[in-house]
Amino acid sequence: MALKLIQRFPLLGIQRYPPVAPVCPFTRPLRTSSTGQPLCVACLCTSAGRCIRRWGCRKLQPDCGVRSLTTIVREPAFVASSSVGLHKDSFPRFRLTQLHRPTATEEQAFQQRIGSCSSSRQVFKLLRSVEILSDTMAAAALHRVADLEHDGNSLKDPTVLENDTTRALCFQLEQDSARLTDAGLVSALLACTRLFLDPWSTLMVRLVSESQERLDRGQMTVGQLCTLGQAMLAIEGPGCVMLEQVMDDIQKQEPAQWSPSDLIAVYRLLQGGIGEGGKYRDLLNAMHAHAVTVTSRMDPTAVSVLLSALVTLNQTQAMPLVIGLCKQAVRHVPHFTDEELTLVVGALIHFGHSDRYFVQAMEKYVPTMAFTSHPETVTKVMQFFGRRNILSPAVFNAVAESFVYRADDYNTSQVARQIMAFGKLGYLPPNAGDVFRKVETILHTRFSHFQPRTLLNLLHSCILVERFPVNFVSKVFSRYFLQQLQEQDTGIDRIVLAQLTQLYMTVKLECPYYQGPQLLPKYRVKSFLMSGRSLETPVDTHLYNSVKTGLIDLLGARSYFGSKVLTPYCYTLDVEIKLDEDGYVLPASHNDDVYKRIALCIDGQKRFTTNMRQLLGKEAIKQRHLRLLGYEVVQIPYYEFEKLKNMTSVVEYLHHKIFPHTYRLSW
Repeated sequence: MALKLIQRFPLLGIQRYPPVAPVCPFTRPLRTSSTGQPLCVACLCTSAGRCIRRWGCRKLQPDCGVRSLTTIVREPAFVASSSVGLHKDSFPRFRLTQLHRPTATEEQAFQQRIGSCSSSRQVFKLLRSVEILSDTMAAAALHRVADLEHDGNSLKDPTVLENDTTRALCFQLEQDSARLTDAGLVSALLACTRLFLDPWSTLMVRLVSESQERLDRGQMTVGQLCTLGQAMLAIEGPGCVMLEQVMDDIQKQEPAQWSPSDLIAVYRLLQGGIGEGGKYRDLLNAMHAHAVTVTSRMDPTAVSVLLSALVTLNQTQAMPLVIGLCKQAVRHVPHFTDEELTLVVGALIHFGHSDRYFVQAMEKYVPTMAFTSHPETVTKVMQFFGRRNILSPAVFNAVAESFVYRADDYNTSQVARQIMAFGKLGYLPPNAGDVFRKVETILHTRFSHFQPRTLLNLLHSCILVERFPVNFVSKVFSRYFLQQLQEQDTGIDRIVLAQLTQLYMTVKLECPYYQGPQLLPKYRVKSFLMSGRSLETPVDTHLYNSVKTGLIDLLGARSYFGSKVLTPYCYTLDVEIKLDEDGYVLPASHNDDVYKRIALCIDGQKRFTTNMRQLLGKEAIKQRHLRLLGYEVVQIPYYEFEKLKNMTSVVEYLHHKIFPHTYRLSW
């Protein structure tokens, strides 16, 4: 376990020094010693078995030596003061006191100054300029360094740990861990984990040991427990015994009494991995009930964090809370950071929720941020509008304009997801020519960078809006590319095969000059209508039944039209009517002497964008292809049919739609 921890948290940029004290090879807390007293996690022991949290370690055991974080340059003289004082000499020295702590105003001002630092060097310079520094201020400084240097699972510049100020600060936290406040102690421990300090270093072991003792007293607040929990989650993972004790203490308290900041802290902790698999369900339900009542007091950060936590924990039963957070998000749209807005929009996509007022707020905000926000934020916004079938020309036009100028900075996934939104809603912006010329340029220069399915999604989206990627279809139909599609999973799923088939049909019908490879029959589907995700929208049952009743009255019998007819071209017709050369209606079962076929498209609300009467891209391409295949397409949209008051008006409407040039004298 020790080796595992060392590998997980490498000591970055810290030189090896002789250990200040030996470390016992335990990574989990031992509940009691032989004398009945509780032991700390990974305690440092003297030859007499005394815990370092009380007496400190003076003797070294050669068989327990480990590398440790050492920030000692010279031994500072001990003083019983209350704050961490910073002396302005060649090497900073910090002091811990119980007197003259900085006022709340001074601490707040320091936090603001730390937050404005844009580099670790500025943080160190600020620390050297401060006369009095509390333990919470010192921890905040370490957190700011972590914020600035964090880069995935490592630091951008590991040498910041060798800085004199960092070493002196860490040394003093190590020496005076017993004198830190609860808030300062757990915050410092969490900051050390964010800086990837060696969990076996003397500093980390002493902070964990002291935290265990404070935890045993049972006097920590909810916020402090969550900070400690986050630190232990980083050190040992969800199975940590100390973390279980933290959760036990949290569950003893009443969520209804928590402040919004406490709620968010607990949600963050559960999001870290310990709330998965249905654990703490009762606690979560109580938190949801309380959170609904305080959403109106949440700031942008709280709204985004809470929505993100609900996604991670997959709290589908918490829709009232999601709706409340969405309403609160409306107020914060202009104030979200890019990261926060990405989380909010991603959560609304996950839960399938949209709010009219939120959409309106986004329509005002997106044109102001499309050229400057992070590429992933812009992409996520487009995904939101696409997934919710919301066509907003203001948003789409602004993003299309920015795409032409910024697409070179987008990764291939971001390029594809933005174009997919245009394709799904069947919308072409005013600068469509520039947009798709840019897409073609990207495909030429970065074709090999696309993941196979991402590339297929992009090309398929293009054909939905009548943009034909003929130059790249030959590569998609190649054996090599089709093998790549198969290698990602055990096989090729039906939706991928359907996209390939429709792409093939498009180049055959709309690009007759295409002379490239053909799509082999084994990669084609027989129907685009499938359960779940499909390239066709099933007909609305209620609307279909109303139309069917009118057709029976119009044509005289049910046998004169077919329903849900699968064509040889993969499309399913809602209703098919066959006519002979003289224009007479033939029975649906009749296959000889058919001169004309009429395809009725009974288009319910789900075939249109939610806020405008525009067909979705997949419905538009279906009707376009049916016409090219020789069908006479008659569209019966829901918004026209719903205006009809009685059967007489229904029959007259259908007669005018299907047979506009004939009189109905008698049937």
